[in-house]
Amino acid sequence: MSSTTKTKIMSNYSGNLEEREGGSGSGSEQGSEDKDRGVFEFFGWVYHLGVNSIGHEYCNLRFLYIRGKYVEMYKRDPHEYPGIKSIRRGVVSSTLMVEELGRKKVNNGDLYVIRFYNRLDETKKGEIACATAGEARKWMEAFDQAKQQAEYELSKGFSSRRKLNMGNELNLVHQPRVRRYAHGLRKLIRIGQGPESLLRQSSDLGRNVKANGYFDSDVGDVIEAHEWKCVRAVNGIRIFEDMADIKSCKNILVKSVGVVEASLDAVFEVVLGLDRRQRYEWDVFTGDLELVDTLNGHHDVVYGTYDPKYHTRWRSKRDFVFSRQWFRGQDGAYIILQFPATHKKQPPKSGYRRTNLNPSTWEIRCLTSSDSNVPRCLVTLMLEIHSSGWFRWKRNHSQFEKTVPYALLCQVAGLREYFGANPALVVVSPTTIVSKSSNTSSVDGEYEDAEVNEEFYDAIAADEGTEDDSDSDSESDKDGKVKLKNVSWAIASLALKRRSGGEGFMVRGKTYLTDSAKVMGGDPLLKLLAVDWFKADSCIAKVAMHPKSLVQSEAGKKIPFILVVNLEVPAKPNYSLVLYYGADRPINKESLLGRFVDGTDSFRDARFKLIPRIVEGYWMVKRAVGSKACLLGKAVTCNYFRQDNFLEIDVDIGSSSVAKSIISLVLGYVTSLVVDLAILIEAKEEADLPEYILGTVRLNRVKPETAVPLEP
Repeated sequence: MSSTTKTKIMSNYSGNLEEREGGSGSGSEQGSEDKDRGVFEFFGWVYHLGVNSIGHEYCNLRFLYIRGKYVEMYKRDPHEYPGIKSIRRGVVSSTLMVEELGRKKVNNGDLYVIRFYNRLDETKKGEIACATAGEARKWMEAFDQAKQQAEYELSKGFSSRRKLNMGNELNLVHQPRVRRYAHGLRKLIRIGQGPESLLRQSSDLGRNVKANGYFDSDVGDVIEAHEWKCVRAVNGIRIFEDMADIKSCKNILVKSVGVVEASLDAVFEVVLGLDRRQRYEWDVFTGDLELVDTLNGHHDVVYGTYDPKYHTRWRSKRDFVFSRQWFRGQDGAYIILQFPATHKKQPPKSGYRRTNLNPSTWEIRCLTSSDSNVPRCLVTLMLEIHSSGWFRWKRNHSQFEKTVPYALLCQVAGLREYFGANPALVVVSPTTIVSKSSNTSSVDGEYEDAEVNEEFYDAIAADEGTEDDSDSDSESDKDGKVKLKNVSWAIASLALKRRSGGEGFMVRGKTYLTDSAKVMGGDPLLKLLAVDWFKADSCIAKVAMHPKSLVQSEAGKKIPFILVVNLEVPAKPNYSLVLYYGADRPINKESLLGRFVDGTDSFRDARFKLIPRIVEGYWMVKRAVGSKACLLGKAVTCNYFRQDNFLEIDVDIGSSSVAKSIISLVLGYVTSLVVDLAILIEAKEEADLPEYILGTVRLNRVKPETAVPLEP
């Protein structure tokens, strides 16, 4: 893709409407301000993807403008062409879901695709694309802000006119209007090579600054079992070995760690890039790579060759095939998993000896400093090495320096020097951020009479285009508390171990808002009553309403409150892991839990958090799952069902391509995994701190074949 078009993305929150200059920052950072002082804005160029009426895929360059909860799409920048009319417009509502689809090949170039859909009607969907992963992340944050704006306005009330408009919004299947709207847009279809490429420009993508210098953002929300020891420092990087169980393991984990003066997105783009000329400048081993297959936007297969004379005494040329899966955590960090692979498109080649590369992972995390504006990343490359070879190389360093693992570990040093020699590449993003502001009342006045009744999907839709079963009654004491010790339902021989508390998990402490300090999680607030392990041909929802459910039993009806967490696992067949947690007294309505139970779906999405901890299992799975808390409502679709004495949360893991890929990897090793899960509600105000864990569970080497078929 040639660089022919300059692009601007502008995040606007404060100042006056005419200003074009100000402090820089992303929409997500600006959005934490008091919304009474202004309306969040974000605008810039994107690619609009879809299929037209005759089946041709199109990719049009469009200017997208988010203002409050309203979205408009233009052919040109309205700031440069005042008075230009939008070609599409719509409203972001609380039912908007935004999914990152990853990289997609479009007209011989790679774009990062974002899909929008309505959680109530997934037939209404659309896609936009960006030139870099960092830009895609900023747009996702912007649409999240728009959802928060819509929720804020709803909480403050509307005029009667705006209530009428909101009612029209929610009519998502207003077919005549949609058809007329779509018909008028067919005139805009362009069939051609397109699109214009975005010119990369420098920008500061925003970083979280701590008071005292650098911090290692690799510290997660669980206590890891690794014990890393630095064994070498070479070429400006440190090489570590994992000392945990080092004598009993056949394979050893080794990692190289270095600080690279570049942004997260810049490093990620270079590591994932396949351009030979660029890789020759930093990659001492896998410089010759070519794409074999793209499985999805987060998973591809590549083929490479290397001349072993630089690394070993071998003389024959070698080649290899490996798959790459990449994910971006909610903290912004990138994880790239690399596995040896085979592929029918790349059979063994004459003149080359096929070899397997070491399984490895890249982790790219942001570092910040209080005394520097230069973006910095902590880059980690982790390898699995056979223990016999590693112990031999430790005794003879010169021998180690001729090995393939050493060449791979030195890639981090190559990256560091490459960015040091190319300062223009420190930030790779076509994003220029400018702060502006707008007045809330002016937005309300502008749109109140505009009769913007379409949902945002109409504005961008691609129409252009082993426990015994017991059913003991629970008992009540004289204080009205329900004794839960005899309440136990365990289904289907699901291997389950009770956890005594929240040990192993780190949660936000009392002073978190001032010093980001986390503390060890205490005993869970709710008691784990049971775990169900179901399978069915289709997704299982509203389990609590099933006649045979724990919630519908006589004992269950006597429990003051039950939280049901239904983790819907996409597979063939579909599985559901259902966790039941009970309270021995009614929930305080004014508490954080009370506000969550009876709150809006948007509030729940922004607070419902899960912390995974893999206690035992393959290290690559550990890296994929990570050690950070995940806001499930932000990552996947969560449906909430509140009735009687329970709240059920149905977590649709298959609604996210990233989560689906991770679950697919986990299911391959599930029979050897011991996993701890903690669920909690994120505390964002000082009055709600410290955080408390709602419930925990340990899943011990779960066997898929033990799942119980669930009758409708």
